[in-house]
Amino acid sequence: MSAVATCALSPSPAVSPSSFLSINRRLRHHPTGCFRETSIRFVKNFRVSNMSTDASAPPAIQEQAKDETGSVKQLLSNLFRVSLKETIPDEPNVEPLVAICTAKFGDYQCNNAMSLWSKIKGKTTQFRNPNAIGQSIAKNLPASEMIESTSVAGPGFVNVMLSNKWIAKRIEMMLVNGIDTWAPVLPVKRAIVDFSSPNIAKEMHVGHLRSTIIGDSISRMLEFCKADVLRRNHVGDWGTQFGMLIEYLFEKFPNWEDAGEQAIGDLQEFYKASKKKFDDDAAFKERAQQAVVRLQGGEAKYRQAWQKICEISRREFDQVYQRLGVHLEEKGESFYNPYIPGVLEKLHEKGLIEESEGARVIFIEGQNIPLIVVKRDGGYNYASTDLSALWYRLNEEKAEWIIYVTDVGQSQHFEMFFAAAKRAGWLPVGDGAFPKVDHVGFGLVLGSDGKRFRTRSTEVVRLVELLDEAKNRSKEGLVTRGREEEWTAEELEHAAEAIGYGAIKYADLKNNRLTNYTFNYEQMLDVRGNTAVYLLYAHARICSIIRKSGKDIEELKNGGRIHIVHDNERILGIHLIQFSEIVEDAVTNLLPNTLCEYLYNLSENFTKFYSTCRVVGSEEEISRLLLCEATAVVMRICFHLLGIVPLYKL
Repeated sequence: MSAVATCALSPSPAVSPSSFLSINRRLRHHPTGCFRETSIRFVKNFRVSNMSTDASAPPAIQEQAKDETGSVKQLLSNLFRVSLKETIPDEPNVEPLVAICTAKFGDYQCNNAMSLWSKIKGKTTQFRNPNAIGQSIAKNLPASEMIESTSVAGPGFVNVMLSNKWIAKRIEMMLVNGIDTWAPVLPVKRAIVDFSSPNIAKEMHVGHLRSTIIGDSISRMLEFCKADVLRRNHVGDWGTQFGMLIEYLFEKFPNWEDAGEQAIGDLQEFYKASKKKFDDDAAFKERAQQAVVRLQGGEAKYRQAWQKICEISRREFDQVYQRLGVHLEEKGESFYNPYIPGVLEKLHEKGLIEESEGARVIFIEGQNIPLIVVKRDGGYNYASTDLSALWYRLNEEKAEWIIYVTDVGQSQHFEMFFAAAKRAGWLPVGDGAFPKVDHVGFGLVLGSDGKRFRTRSTEVVRLVELLDEAKNRSKEGLVTRGREEEWTAEELEHAAEAIGYGAIKYADLKNNRLTNYTFNYEQMLDVRGNTAVYLLYAHARICSIIRKSGKDIEELKNGGRIHIVHDNERILGIHLIQFSEIVEDAVTNLLPNTLCEYLYNLSENFTKFYSTCRVVGSEEEISRLLLCEATAVVMRICFHLLGIVPLYKL
């Protein structure tokens, strides 16, 4: 196998689950080397969590913390907002278009000049072209210690170079007051993330793994940013398949209550056997259909059998969740079943439900097929359950943002389901208004043959076995490197879990979720390149540098100062202070890969810094140790948001 980082686990500082949501924007690359904002939502309400300054912090840091809450982009936007009002007083409420620069023109850029020129061109104005507007915007910027210099390029792009002194203070503030002070917050108090959602009595597969990993990361980002997040496991625990399972249980084990779980054994095999019986035996099929009626009618015997099957399934699911460190609250289909008649009646009263070919449906504009809410036989389906769940979440749980994490194959269902809710007046029609819903779709997990990931027998891979294989491979690599002799058995086990499970999570999250990705243990566990192993190793290396210095890092945080003098110190410092807006973009667009890219680039920037800037024993040792600590702190919160456990020593 590939080399594995030889790291051991030590307890990480508790990261309080805070919360988050963000400005909904899309970015497109601009020829100037900057990212231009093309759509901004909620920008006026955006803020960053109030900084609770440590009373023991130096006075200068306490004073700055009072005045500078917000991401770097937000603080610059505040300055440009003043300038824009001064520059074009006849165009009120112009929102600054501030973006990170990726070229050498500056650190940030304001891109309002061209759009303003299109509005005032032809009118009586002092400006002859967009560049003149840009020059005026730069001139009218209020004085600020955060700005070192400005320049204007091309058709009015205002480039900003940040002050090295201000960058240093910004990082010092975070080290004193905590990383939570860099957490963005949106005007959303409560969000629901509906993810994982396996079916009772069926094996969890890699599709559920993707939903679980992506949903957990989105939940963590929301929590970090101070939103109250309800993590919902919408399990498939209701429906016609339970009549089949219960009747098969009764037939094979008349005394099933006494036999207990041994009667069912392997739930997946039990399901296959009952399904075969259902397909092959007409009499059994009829009894199974009657069992559904009795179950839904509330007969005690059938309810007890149903509960037993659900209980066994949950325990199997929990084996996966425990390995991944994921927690959810189950509210399955059965929970919402009692609400369906009332919800459908409300929709009927609004004139949304119509009869069509014996079924009851809602017609959706632009769709070739209607949304069926009651089947021809009078039974309910996914749409009826999902509409009832949405009604409950909006009216009973008071959610303002509801996020559904499933494969892209369900996109049409969610598109129609959301459209029906908008027709009913449950959701606003316009983009950006609350309450809002989003479908977080994701692609397939592929095997080395480019086909859907399965075992040789064509069966879907058991997730517990898949996770354990990654852990075992990691452990083998650690043992090969001699860590079995150096560490305790507990340290070895924790490190193997952190590397193995973290490798699987990161391999999934680093890809744009809409794309398919190939599952490959060797690539995931490679210590080189963009892998969790490489990043865990990099973090442990930083911790080692700090330990070897012999300095008390907590004392340095409160008494030391950062002085940015080398180019690579500056590159690292700017990357660190951009953390807040990166999280903002990741959660706004519901794309964890944005955070993965930031984390990998942070590690690369640190490597460049460390290779050119001597730390221990240098004249700038204290300053550079603080940069090391800031990098480690930001890496740890990134790991936390991705659901990865950090490692602290090599």
